[in-house]
Amino acid sequence: MTKLKPDAPLVHDGCTITNSTFGAYTEVHEGSRVQNTHMDDYAYCDRYADIANAHVGKFANIASFTRIGATDHPLHTASCHHFLYRSNDYWEDAETDAEFMAARAARRSVIGNDTWIGHGAMIKPEVTLGHGAVVAASSVVTKDVAPYMIVAGTPAKVIRPRQPEAIAERLIALAWWDWSHAALRAALEDFRALEAEAFLDKYGG
Repeated sequence: MTKLKPDAPLVHDGCTITNSTFGAYTEVHEGSRVQNTHMDDYAYCDRYADIANAHVGKFANIASFTRIGATDHPLHTASCHHFLYRSNDYWEDAETDAEFMAARAARRSVIGNDTWIGHGAMIKPEVTLGHGAVVAASSVVTKDVAPYMIVAGTPAKVIRPRQPEAIAERLIALAWWDWSHAALRAALEDFRALEAEAFLDKYGG
């Protein structure tokens, strides 16, 4: 019997899931927090990931202790403390700052298909990782990352391409991440054995 299912995410112990949706064969490992997020088919996060206000693409690989959509505090006001906007936590006659909370939730991060975010990395709000991008462990990504680029550092900078530009363009055009579950299984041995260019040559990308 397979561990992952097409109709419900596998959510491990100690997770907090709020206002989030999940595609087929998704997994959230223990201690993770996912809020105001959609995780698309086959995406997963490892232990103690913190994901907020994000769209996570298909086959995204999110390592442990990562943070996506790390929220900001107001810097233009007299205080930056969250008593300003989570006011009902402190006073019974005060309400949350709904406008601030809505603006924060609208600043969405977008994680492309077949991406890999390394251990302890942080993706800031409104950042887009292109399809196939890789973020090195402990990096802080403050700007968009082009498809199939590997970035590292604080702030993250491009280290090198994951695939040559021509191969990356062919992979995006092939869009194997949209294949059916059965088609993925049929091609499994080729996914394992073939280099990207040979795989593209065989499958018409």
